[in-house]
Amino acid sequence: MVSLLLPAPTALLLLLVHTGGFSSAFCPGSPRHRRPSTAALPAVGRRDAISLAAGSGGGLGGLLGGLGLGGGAASAATPSGNYRSAGPTNEVVRVVNGIKHRRLGGSDIVVSEVGLGTQRWASADSNAPDEDLCMKFMDEVIIGGVVNLLVTAKQYPILSGGRGMAEGGTSRKVKRENVVIATKITGGANVTPKNIKRDCEGSLKRLGTDYIDVYQTHWPARYSPQANWGQSLKYNQEVDASAYRRGGPTSFEELCVAMEGLIVEGKIRGWGLCNDNAYGLTGCTRAAKALGTTPPCSIQGDFSMIDRKSEENGVAEAASPYNENVGFMSYNALAGGVLTGKYSTVPAAVDDPDRARGEANLRSPRGRMDNRGWGQTLYRYRTYAALSATEQYKNIAEANGMSLAEMSLRWCRQRDMLTTTLVGHSDMGQLRETLKFFREKKPLPDQVMWDIDVVHMRNRTPIFSSNRVGRDWNGEGEIGEPIP
Repeated sequence: MVSLLLPAPTALLLLLVHTGGFSSAFCPGSPRHRRPSTAALPAVGRRDAISLAAGSGGGLGGLLGGLGLGGGAASAATPSGNYRSAGPTNEVVRVVNGIKHRRLGGSDIVVSEVGLGTQRWASADSNAPDEDLCMKFMDEVIIGGVVNLLVTAKQYPILSGGRGMAEGGTSRKVKRENVVIATKITGGANVTPKNIKRDCEGSLKRLGTDYIDVYQTHWPARYSPQANWGQSLKYNQEVDASAYRRGGPTSFEELCVAMEGLIVEGKIRGWGLCNDNAYGLTGCTRAAKALGTTPPCSIQGDFSMIDRKSEENGVAEAASPYNENVGFMSYNALAGGVLTGKYSTVPAAVDDPDRARGEANLRSPRGRMDNRGWGQTLYRYRTYAALSATEQYKNIAEANGMSLAEMSLRWCRQRDMLTTTLVGHSDMGQLRETLKFFREKKPLPDQVMWDIDVVHMRNRTPIFSSNRVGRDWNGEGEIGEPIP
């Protein structure tokens, strides 16, 4: 597995996601759905501050090494069975230097409406920010108190040959209470009660802290058609019925009890899901309510102007404060760079019919789409339908005196479902531009929002459309996923 190493200041806002195994679907009579014991574990006191020691191990720990977080006590763990909602998700709790900070789910965790995405920090990817720049990112917004959310995962960086942020440390001092730290457990079969506890403890050591604010599963323990980023939305019953899938993925009940154990021990404040759907979300919240344990406070998912599926497939309805009251953290708001317009004139290197030009861009890439690994993995953002919609959105932005990136991010900020938008950056100018967009007090004009909706209504699922399929592909899509 690949570890993500973040700079010392990074430790502050680290939402570290170490994914584990999948939770299983409810299946009457299945041994996977036996009701687990809910015996409470003794609560453990938390240190008021984090002292991040250099050389603390892999992942973000190295970057965070040496970062002293002083002052401010962490909130106490919720006793098992005593969960009470702190309020509606997405309510604005405070505004810091023009950036709104919102409640995450029904928890007492408050996150900035824009967070730092760290998937490629100090990775071997072309144009990825190096360790020094990542430190400067954190100095700019986290140490400065503007942003308090930084999202990462045990598996970060991805597609980078296992290379990430080198170990290092600083003498910076930040109050622990001013930072939201989260991490993910690697998903799939890795998500088991035993691994949830073990992997969380590993994350705590790497981060040099005694508690994590948000602990998420990176993808479901159970089979789900969208867990692999492919272009199929179709549930495949044959896959779900396989001996492997029926052999023991962690149930919703077991997942809830395992996470509650970590809360009772004071190791995490809240927990959530990533790359999951409405079924997984409600399965977890309803199981938690039935068991009297703490429900998930977050779900993280792919969301942008060309990927609105979470608004229209039941996730937004389920997560609403009027229903399950779960916060939504969006990633890939700029669709891997496509919604900046940088690939509009000259296509991504892996798609370019001009091979000489394509090879030149592979050698000097403009972004992830000019990389063979990422370019193939993220094809969904460059389907004929996605590129057509992107071009139309670009025209709308230009007609209204904006860049496509500005319109894309401001559009995200106005969606009711979103608690926070996670954005990755390659240079300081991009970061400052993002903050400028989120500080803009005026919403996008109604006419602009309508024009965007008109484009969307022509094809509501552009990233799941494709004209690059063939009968001889043996029922597989662009990245090997079952289709249709």
